[in-house]
Amino acid sequence: MKIRPAKVQDVKQIHKIVEFYADNKEMLHRSLNSIYENIQEYVVAEHNKKIIACGALHVSWDDLAEVKALAVEKKYARKGIGRKIVTTLEKNAVELGIFTTFALSFKPEFFKKLGYEIISKEVLPQKIWSECINCHLFPDCGEIPLIKDLTIHKKNKKKKS
Repeated sequence: MKIRPAKVQDVKQIHKIVEFYADNKEMLHRSLNSIYENIQEYVVAEHNKKIIACGALHVSWDDLAEVKALAVEKKYARKGIGRKIVTTLEKNAVELGIFTTFALSFKPEFFKKLGYEIISKEVLPQKIWSECINCHLFPDCGEIPLIKDLTIHKKNKKKKS
């Protein structure tokens, strides 16, 4: 299995994985158009030339990015692939100079195991809720906001320089 930046050719497979969970009300829907427009934010896990998982890092502000659209094909679930995708996205955030990531999740326990803490949605800047306003579940979708401080990675990055 290899984790790599997503390509335009991966969009339909990404969409299929995300929609499986969205149809089961475990995450929010993402349109094909949205995935195409934001493909540079995505990473994928590939196994035998097939996309089996995805996730995206969306920069929200000068020191804040969202881990979103995290999904692992059902038969590959609970094998650490989601964790590897989140770790990759966090490394990408640090490379961009961003040391705080957050997630909005229906499954907060997964993120808590990765060091995220549940917070009140009011802690996050209003700008991040712009996508929520267009959602059919707004204002009470039930997603739980979580946040993680990546400054430990900031110190490690300075040591390597």
